Amino acid sequence: MSNLSIRLQQARKAAGLSLRALAGLVNLSHAAIKKYEDGIVYPSSDVLIKLANALKVRVDFFFRPIKVSLENVKFRKRKRLNEKTAEAIKFEVISQIERRLELENLYPTSPIPLFKLPADFPQEISNFEEIESIAEKLRDHWKLGLAPIHDLIDAFESHGIRVFITNTDEKYFDGFSTVIHDQPILVISSRWPGDRQRFNLAHELAHYIFINRLSSNLNEEQACNRFAGAFLFPQEAVFQTVSKERRAIEWQEILFLKEQFQLSMGAICYRLKDLKIIQEPYYKSLMIRFRQKGWHRKEPGLEIPSEKAHTFNQMLFHALGEEYIGESKAAELLSCSLTQLKALRQVQNSHAFTHQRC
Repeated sequence: MSNLSIRLQQARKAAGLSLRALAGLVNLSHAAIKKYEDGIVYPSSDVLIKLANALKVRVDFFFRPIKVSLENVKFRKRKRLNEKTAEAIKFEVISQIERRLELENLYPTSPIPLFKLPADFPQEISNFEEIESIAEKLRDHWKLGLAPIHDLIDAFESHGIRVFITNTDEKYFDGFSTVIHDQPILVISSRWPGDRQRFNLAHELAHYIFINRLSSNLNEEQACNRFAGAFLFPQEAVFQTVSKERRAIEWQEILFLKEQFQLSMGAICYRLKDLKIIQEPYYKSLMIRFRQKGWHRKEPGLEIPSEKAHTFNQMLFHALGEEYIGESKAAELLSCSLTQLKALRQVQNSHAFTHQRC
């Protein structure tokens, strides 16, 4: 198969279209589209333009070299996320990853450090208490202390973890982790509020660092959840703010903790149960009342702002300013026109721009 045929299939799947659906949009037969994707027939320039418009990609997308394959993809376990949708999300993310890696390679030296675990990181994890220790080790390694992490994506990126946000509307998708060139890639959805995104990011990081380390007696999803809670709300910080044992806790107190640590009220309650600050029967009664109030659908208080992935744009305009790249390459990487790029350079309509378009 040629680059073009592979790219065409990628773009079609990313758009969630069947062969027949795409054929209908460009007024061709599904058999013709199949021949293009199989590399049997090469589309004319007019057809390529129609395909690009239908799939909402630039024509040059079809001619990019194939550089990325996702390894060890770990989706959050959501039973209603079907395989077709999962594949569409992966293909959409691949385009973002390829542009990001291409931009990094245009720098004289890599602007992103290699991700490294602490030297004394355990090779085998056999219980949840060890997961608490692991989360502490990583925070210490990153010199985060016990304070809340207010920009989680920035903390991850500055330590070699590349983060991508997909604009999918799929309500059963939270995130996934993968590996490229032995380095972690984390993907989350823009659909969710910041507290959920942050938990998903920490959960996906756990999937990566637990590879070949997790004992068979531990459920991986539960282990990743435990790490996420421990990383975002460290045990010592919990003890300092809540104490080591409570008979009862006020909803307003939980809401304050949510605003401080940017973790959902539900996750905070679970964290207190994990650390045995509250006992299982009391936790269950809390959750019954939680659901009765409808807070499992929408929690009270102000919504935690969504996380923003700004590293790509920052690197691109850095590269443009230092003349590592010209305007044409910058526009290509941003998937925008030269006119749009010039407006961005003059800080016109910057608030309406995002690099996460195909």
